Amino acid sequence: MDTKAQLNQPIYDVGIKKRMNTLEKMWWLILSAVFILGVYSIIDGFLLQGMSSTNLSNTVPWGGWVAFYIYFIGMSAGSFLLSTLVYGFGMEQYEKIGRSALLSAIVSMITALTFIFLDLGRPDHVFNSVIYWNVTSTMSWEIHFYIVYLILLVTELYLTMRGDLIKLSKTSQGVKSKIYQILVFNKKEMTDIDKGKDRKLLKILGIIGIPLAIFGVHGGTGSIFAVLKARPFLNSGLFPIIFILSALVSGTALAIAIYVIKNKVQKKPIDVTMVKALGGMLALFLVIELGLEWYEFLIGSYGLQHEELATMKLMTTSAWSWSFWLFQMGLAMVFPLTILFVKKTRQSVNWILAAAIMTIVGVVGVRFNMVVPSLIVPQLEGLPQGNYYPNLSEWITTIGLLAMCLLIYTIGEKLLPIEEDETSENGVSQHE
Repeated sequence: MDTKAQLNQPIYDVGIKKRMNTLEKMWWLILSAVFILGVYSIIDGFLLQGMSSTNLSNTVPWGGWVAFYIYFIGMSAGSFLLSTLVYGFGMEQYEKIGRSALLSAIVSMITALTFIFLDLGRPDHVFNSVIYWNVTSTMSWEIHFYIVYLILLVTELYLTMRGDLIKLSKTSQGVKSKIYQILVFNKKEMTDIDKGKDRKLLKILGIIGIPLAIFGVHGGTGSIFAVLKARPFLNSGLFPIIFILSALVSGTALAIAIYVIKNKVQKKPIDVTMVKALGGMLALFLVIELGLEWYEFLIGSYGLQHEELATMKLMTTSAWSWSFWLFQMGLAMVFPLTILFVKKTRQSVNWILAAAIMTIVGVVGVRFNMVVPSLIVPQLEGLPQGNYYPNLSEWITTIGLLAMCLLIYTIGEKLLPIEEDETSENGVSQHE
C-alpha cells in the first residue's frame, strides 16, 4: 500500500464506522417501532376481543399464526441441524456460522412458541400438558420435546461461547463485566482440559440433538398434522418427512442469508468457499424436497379421495393458487434451484444470497399451503366451503412478532460473542 493510501485509510475507516452507526440506529428504530405496533395490535385486538379479532372460524380454526409457528419451528430445527456439522461432526469449514446457527435456532424457537401461544388463546393451558402428561397425545409429547430442545440449544450455545465469555468478563467494564462474570461463574481461565471437555460435551449434545430435532421437534410437529384422519391431504406418512426436509432447506437458506448480509453490511471479507458449499447443500435439499412434493401429489391423486383431490385443486387452480405457484413452487423451489444449478450463478455469492432469500420468503407460502387449503375444503357434502385470509389485525401482529424475532437476534449478536474467529479462546472455534 502506498503512502497516500495509508494516509487515507483512517479517514475511510471513520467513514465506515459512521455509516455503520447510522445504519444500526435506523435498524433499532424501525424494529422497535414495528414491534410496539405489534404489541398494540395484540393488546387492542387479541387481548380485548379474543379470537374474534381474527378471521379464524369454526370451519378454519388454524390460520396465519399456525403457519408462522411451523415456519419458525422449521427454521429452528434446520439451523440447529446445520450447527451439528460443526459441533457434532467437526466440519470446521462451516464453523464461521456455528454460533450464529445456534442463536438463530433459539430465537426462531422463541418466535414459533409466541405465535402458537397467541393462536391457543389460553397459553397458560400449555402447563396442563406438562403437569398431566397424556402419553397418547402427540401435542403433549411435542411440548416436552420443545422444553428439552430449548435447554439443549442454550447449553450448546453457552459451551461454544464459554471461553470468549471469560475473556469478556476480564476486558469489559461495569454492568457488562458483572453479567459476564455471573455467566461464567467467576471462572478466570479456560485450560486445555476445559476446552477438551467442552468439545466432547458439545459433540455428545449435537449427536443427541439430531434425533431430537428430526423426530421430536420438526418431525413431531409434522406428526401433529399427519395424524388428522379427517383431513386426507394432511393424513400422510410423508408429511413429517417433508417437514424435516423443509426444515433443512429453510435453516440452510437462513444461515447463508445471515452470514452474507452481516458481512456485507459490516464490510468484512466473506468466506466464498463456505458460501458455495452451503449453496450446494441448499440445492441438494431442494431437489429432495421437490421429489417428495411430487410423490405427495402423485399418491394423493391415485387415492381418488374426493376431499384430497378437492384440496389439491384448491391449491393449484383456485383464488388461493398464487400462493402455491408463486411462493411454494416458484420462490421456495424452482427459482432458487435454477440459480444454484446454472454454473455462472452458483459461483456468485450475490446470486447464492438471492437464492437463499427467495427460499426464506417462499417457505412462508409452503407453510400456509400446509395449513389453510385442507381446512377450507368441506369434509361432509352439503357443508359450506371455508374461507380464510389473515385480516389487518393478524398481519400487524405477525409483522410485530417478526420484528421481535429480529430484535432478539440483534440483541444476542450485540451482547454475546457470536462471531467465530481464529483468535477465539474457546476450544471449539480456535484453529489448532
